[in-house]
This record gives sequence, structure tokens and C-alpha cells, in this order.
Amino acid sequence: MSDLDLVLERTLNAPRDLVWKAWTDPELLKRWFAPKPYEISEIEMELRPGGVFRLRMVGPDGFDTGHGNPGCMLEVVEGEKLAWTSALGPGYRPAEMGEGCESFPMTAIVTLADAGDGRTLYRAVALHKSMGDRDMHEQMGFQEGWGKCAEQLEELAQELGATA
Repeated sequence: MSDLDLVLERTLNAPRDLVWKAWTDPELLKRWFAPKPYEISEIEMELRPGGVFRLRMVGPDGFDTGHGNPGCMLEVVEGEKLAWTSALGPGYRPAEMGEGCESFPMTAIVTLADAGDGRTLYRAVALHKSMGDRDMHEQMGFQEGWGKCAEQLEELAQELGATA
């Protein structure tokens, strides 16, 4: 880990396979990957290296990321790891930076591990190129936002388990 990284770790009270499903099914991802009352209105996700990862987040206060610059999926390890970046677009093409949340390049690495008793160790790391980008992301509410999303992820995974 570097000083340029932001890290969120949680032990989720849900099995890893259901947490993975909630992460990798676009319709499920839309249900939890924005801290309420914000929501994901559009998503494109190809679960393969070089595939697209793009979402649009909107909020009741008029917040709208627009159609979002498409990022690039870097790594997919079934049930264990997802990594993507905003620095590259699909097919590993250099990306244009946008505004707001998309104004700086970032790489995200999400890992899942069994924590015993049907729980999942959830770790999300956001890598940045500079302290300025890292600090901006932190000030935008990384811990609060990604923390709230982790709670919503846990709730959805539990719901999936109850209906299975």
C-alpha cells in the first residue's frame, strides 16, 4: 500500500459468492453502488480484461456524472478480485478525463475473501497518481460514500441469500 491509496475494509455478513454476484451482475450493481439517495441510472460492464466499465450516477440534488467516460476493466478473478481504471478506456486506450468524479485518473481494486461463518472480507483500494488526486477523492467522501455502499452491498447480498 502507498500513501497515494485510499482503502476501505469491511467484514460483510454475507457469503462471498453472493457478494460477488452483487458486484458482477449489472442490474444488481445498480441497486447498491451509489450511496442512497444517489443512484446508478446507467451501467456498462464487461467482465474481461480490456472490457468497458462505465456508470452514470445521479442524485436528487441535481448531481449527474453525465454519461460517464468509459473506464477499462483490468483484471477479473472469479469470486475474488475485480480491478478497473478510469485512466484507460475500453481496449486499454488512454482515456479523456472529465469533470468532478472523473477529473482525475484512478484505479480501483476490489478483493473478496472468505471470513468464516458465511461472511466475506471486503477490501476496496483506490490508487491515485498524486497526493492532490488522493486528497481530492478523500474530500469528495471516499470513506463515507464507499462505506455506505459496502453497507448496501451487504444488505443486498443478504437479501439474495434469503430468496435463494
